[in-house]
Amino acid sequence: MTQFVSIHRAPGLSPDEMAENALPVFNHGTATYIQNYVNLGAGFIVTVFEAESKDVLEEAFEELGFPVDEIHEVQFAQSRDELEGMLKGMGKL
Repeated sequence: MTQFVSIHRAPGLSPDEMAENALPVFNHGTATYIQNYVNLGAGFIVTVFEAESKDVLEEAFEELGFPVDEIHEVQFAQSRDELEGMLKGMGKL
């Protein structure tokens, strides 16, 4: 499965509304929830999901009733430790 990062703008979304949406998001059949990064005050949400394709994820968001502003395929992910190892290997640290 491919990972995707999506950006949602939801001004006025409350913590209770986030909690109400948790179960359908967690249990969705075609897209697998991985992570959220949320600033409710700014109405800014970044999600990470796995899905077969961008189209499948877009359909999942439609089914869930979540407006989405952007969806991007993740080509690779890198932790801080992995970045440090790469820099050391390049002689930059």
